[in-house]
Amino acid sequence: MEPGNNTRVSEFILLAFSEDPELQPLIFGHFLSMYLVTVLGNLLIILATISDSHLHTPMYFFLSNLSFVDICFTSTTVPKMLVNIQTQSKAITYAGCITQIYFFLVFIELDNILLTVMAYDRYMAICHPLHYTALMTPQLCGLLVLMCWIVSVLHALLQSLMVLRLSFPTHLEIPHFFCELNQLVQLACSDTFLNDLVVYFALVLLVTCPLACILYSYSKIVSSIRAISSAQGKYKAFSTCASHLSVVSLFYCTGLGVYLSSAATHSSQSISTASVMYTVVTPMLNPFIFSLRNKDVKRALKSLFGGKT
Repeated sequence: MEPGNNTRVSEFILLAFSEDPELQPLIFGHFLSMYLVTVLGNLLIILATISDSHLHTPMYFFLSNLSFVDICFTSTTVPKMLVNIQTQSKAITYAGCITQIYFFLVFIELDNILLTVMAYDRYMAICHPLHYTALMTPQLCGLLVLMCWIVSVLHALLQSLMVLRLSFPTHLEIPHFFCELNQLVQLACSDTFLNDLVVYFALVLLVTCPLACILYSYSKIVSSIRAISSAQGKYKAFSTCASHLSVVSLFYCTGLGVYLSSAATHSSQSISTASVMYTVVTPMLNPFIFSLRNKDVKRALKSLFGGKT
């Protein structure tokens, strides 16, 4: 890395959405509402899981961790955008941009790996019910979450350090509402071969492999459910993983949508709008998906607010 590569740039410009001043209050109110709903919804899931002893199981332990990660995930991008709208500024410092990339990668990777761990938990519960309690111990669950954090932190650190080696022009406009890794690498004025190599390697290892594990787990789950003789037994078994499957579908479909939209168009507004789906909308919907048809969570929430159980 050449010394002084980054001394020429002190801040970046986030183009975000429409520049129309009349639309700024509408955009601010819209994103503030979604952010508050996201934080409140996921916080309620965490509190319900902690307060109700019936939810002290591996499934809800992983769910509470996912809710915490979703709060942090949304908090890496939305508050900065809201501040920029309020102050009528589009700037983000170089250090702030690298920091945002780091935490964004940490929490999106945590989302990804936690969903994989949750799929494994459902696989154990449905395919090996007699050994589930003995195998899925609190120690193992804690170790799995710890491994999720270690892998995510190391991956984000590697990607952030790779960005530090790049040179950027003095005036750089990022066609996004936050510092997105691929967008930033594409705008660098130095060789990005190593960065692209690391990104593609991480994509295969940390996205394709977890997705393959999830698909394998559900193939086994479907086979086990089909072997159940009674219709009621099949429904009960499937209902325990329906919410997780919905969240997995939403997470990967919105991520794929962003990738396809960025490949098909170079419009910053189109890419930013597509990115809202997996950075804001998905974390906001997760608490509703997990609680809407879940009697245990509903009971815990009623108990939390002093209702009858």
